[in-house]
Amino acid sequence: MSGPNGDPNINIDDGIIDDDDEFNDEEYAAIDSMLDQINSCLDDLEERNDSLNGKLHELLESNRQARAEFRAKMNEGLAEGQQQHTVQPSNEDSAQPPGEDSDE
Repeated sequence: MSGPNGDPNINIDDGIIDDDDEFNDEEYAAIDSMLDQINSCLDDLEERNDSLNGKLHELLESNRQARAEFRAKMNEGLAEGQQQHTVQPSNEDSAQPPGEDSDE
């Protein structure tokens, strides 16, 4: 006779463990209670993980926005600095104090 998976010469009853140990209702209730406590703890951990994950995403987005604003201000400052170099008077004109003419 072939086994349950079509394996030759394997009896269907092979591999079945006959435990004479029987759990009573109190032991099942204790195990059930422990599993409920574990499930509750896992639910709490999952909730905390979701909360932390949400806060992390908010922090990352805030950081991205702050970096973009900082870059924009830096670029504006560089652009203004370049404009000032092209608009500033030459050194000859700025060497004299204001209000004094060099023709005197």
